[in-house]
Amino acid sequence: MNPLLFTDPAFLFFFAPIVLTGYWIVPAGWRNGFLLAASVALYGWGENRYVAALLVSILINWLGGMAIVRCPRVGLGLGVGANLILLWSFKGLAGLSFYTFMGISYLVDLYRRDLERPSSLGRVALFLAMFPHLIAGPIVRMTEIGGQFGRRVWTVEAMVAGIRRFVIGLGKKVLIANMLAAVSDAVFALPVGRIPTGYAWLGLICYTLQIYFDFSGYSDMAIGLARMLGFRFPENFNYPYVSQSVTEFWRRWHITLSNWLRDYLFFPLGVRGGALLLVRNLFIVFVLCGLWHGVAWTFIAWGLWHGLLLSLEQLGLEAYLRKGPAIVRSAYTLGAVAAGWILFRAVSLTHAAGFAKALFGFGGTLPVEWVAVESPAIFVAVVAGVVGCVPLRPVFAGLPSRVAGVAEFAVLSAVFAAALAGVAGSTYKPFIYFRF
Repeated sequence: MNPLLFTDPAFLFFFAPIVLTGYWIVPAGWRNGFLLAASVALYGWGENRYVAALLVSILINWLGGMAIVRCPRVGLGLGVGANLILLWSFKGLAGLSFYTFMGISYLVDLYRRDLERPSSLGRVALFLAMFPHLIAGPIVRMTEIGGQFGRRVWTVEAMVAGIRRFVIGLGKKVLIANMLAAVSDAVFALPVGRIPTGYAWLGLICYTLQIYFDFSGYSDMAIGLARMLGFRFPENFNYPYVSQSVTEFWRRWHITLSNWLRDYLFFPLGVRGGALLLVRNLFIVFVLCGLWHGVAWTFIAWGLWHGLLLSLEQLGLEAYLRKGPAIVRSAYTLGAVAAGWILFRAVSLTHAAGFAKALFGFGGTLPVEWVAVESPAIFVAVVAGVVGCVPLRPVFAGLPSRVAGVAEFAVLSAVFAAALAGVAGSTYKPFIYFRF
């Protein structure tokens, strides 16, 4: 069994209503403890080993923080090393890599004195275990939310904003990502020698949209739940597919991971040493980023691909691209990112190469009766996905506030109803980043 997911009916109709109601009923001084107990219960819904790994992580980082005060370098080394050993020992356990990164950031921030003093055991536990971010991020830092543990301001406006954000995320996951997953899974499961060119392109487009709406949908739900609880989490996505360079893409995609890699890996490797050092650092960072997603040659190749693109852009390609039209920059970025997604999704390098060949007419043919990806609903999901990749707020900026409010309420109500119907009638579809 797995931990309870945000799209599970048991979470939507049982866990979330009870926890949110209880959280605001209990006295303010009890809320941290109540939230911690609820978070551990959610993570332990499936198997005790999830809770065991979480408790070990909490203990490692609390003790590591205390050790850093007494002996900074030794304490940091032991704490970071213990986190990495835990990550390796339980690799594949949902959410572990996210709170391992959070634990390391806590220890490093203490060492750098970005945090004045170690946090109590209870606050370290709540920092790592808080259920909105527990399974798939965002990667939150103690410097960002530590102050909110002692004082949180709750308003009706914050609750409404949290509900709105959660519904948007639920719709992204259930109505777009899950629908597109049926296509991408079907196409990528075909023998590479039997994939027609049209199906290969459809499969790649669907996966490119799926992974964005799947992960950004989870992030929206996490941020929305945090707002309902009185917390503010950092943003994790900012319309990455409108980027006009791969460098810009990584400023907009999985922002909390990009910032973590920058602050805790790229800069410590050294930034003064010319172009050669810059290229070295980028390749190290992105190979490790690939390995974080999975110990496989496909993920290493994905990391190398992005390391190469970022290196070329830093060495002058990005400046050259800025001289050209925006449509060229956008086409280059989308093409480069989508090419990387082939490596990310393929089961082997041979599979990735065969799929890439199918895109250019070297795949094959399928029997006429194979229509696993042909459905009007798929077309609607693709169109919705493409439209949803672009900021739409400016389109409605000119509407009177009351009209805009009514329209937004109607749309969100329809999305929520349709998503609930989709949840009730679908089989188990975990989030893509649930396994990292």
